[in-house]
Formats: sequence, C-alpha cells, structure tokens
Amino acid sequence: MHWKTIVCLLGICFLTLNFSGDKGTVKLGLLKYNGGGDWYANPTALPNLANFCNINIGTDIDPNYATVEVGSADLFNYPFIHMTGHGNVVLSNAEAENLRNYLIAGGFLHIDDNYGMDPFVRIMMKSVFPELELVELPFEHPVYHQEFKFKSGLPKIHKHDDEPAQGFGLIWEGRLVCFYSYESDLGDGWEDQDVHKDPESVRQMALRMGANLIQYAFEQ
Repeated sequence: MHWKTIVCLLGICFLTLNFSGDKGTVKLGLLKYNGGGDWYANPTALPNLANFCNINIGTDIDPNYATVEVGSADLFNYPFIHMTGHGNVVLSNAEAENLRNYLIAGGFLHIDDNYGMDPFVRIMMKSVFPELELVELPFEHPVYHQEFKFKSGLPKIHKHDDEPAQGFGLIWEGRLVCFYSYESDLGDGWEDQDVHKDPESVRQMALRMGANLIQYAFEQ
C-alpha cells in the first residue's frame, strides 16, 4: 500500500473516532465537481442534517460543512462526503483516482440525485471503480436499520418521474463505500422547510434516513 494511502487511512480513522464527540467536532464535506452540474444545490441541507444528527443520534458534527474539490487531497479530511446536483458530472483520470483512493482508504460518499444526474453518476462511478457495478441494496441492508428503521428501503421524498425511490451501493471488499439515492431527493428534504414546502412528516423521513447514512458510515 502506498504511504500516502496509509496516511490518509489513518486520518480518516482518526476522524471516525472523533465522531462520538469525545475529542472534537467532525465536518461533513460537499463535493465540488466539473461538468456543469450544480454541485452547490441545497445549501441548507447539510447544516440541517448535522443539527438533526447532533440532537437525535448524539453526534458532534459542525453544521458549517466544507466544500471540497474531488481531486483535492483535502478530500481525506472528511469521512463523509455528500454529492448532489441536477446535471453533468465530469472527472479527470486524476480526480477519479483520488476519489477511488479516498473510498478505499475508509471514506464514504453519498450521492443524491437532485434530478437529472443518473446517467452521469453511473458513468462517473464506473470511471472510479471500473470493476464494480452499482447494485440496488435490499431492504434488509443495515443502512436502513440504524437508529431509524426503514422496512421498505429508501423513502420517497419528491415526485421527480414518479418512480419508486431506490438506494444503490458500491461494495468494495465487503464494505459499502458509496450510497446513491435515486428518485428520492433526500437533500431537498433536508433543506429548510420554506424552500420546498414539504410537510414536516416528509422532512423527518428524509432527515432520519440521512442520520442512518451518517451513523452507518461512521460505525461500519
């Protein structure tokens, strides 16, 4: 294993230990990518998710998330990376390799299709893990059975094409390294209520599923 990967792995492990709040505050990362897609969508989503997790599952997450470029070494400073948008995603070979190394080293990526990302996400992740396929996770998967129980899998938050919500994953050596929420739009549900006018019951479903992702990512 390359020495840089070892250092990055140790850094991610340290942040994971800090997740309980015993030794410091963890920040979530928002992935900035090229291609024209609006990576910056849903600006209130991650702060609201952090606050919800701090209150409901005992975390110590800084509500002020960090924006991190996919090709940057800073990626390894954040054990949980969130990606969203509506359009195209383009990764260079170096960016794909950086993201791959991050995920193999212990990082976790949540991709949330804000509508229109699906074909680009699939090409993107194939460039990162050409040997893997995104697979739909069964309802029995632990990610749906953390602090909050989702017996029917990923909750449906927004209509989009009115298809069922689906949760896909990339599994690397038995570990879920990427969770892709499709036809759900969790991030919209995390946003301030006056942004999308969602009923509070719908927002709570989205936030609870988000808390499950956070808990799973840090405890697996």
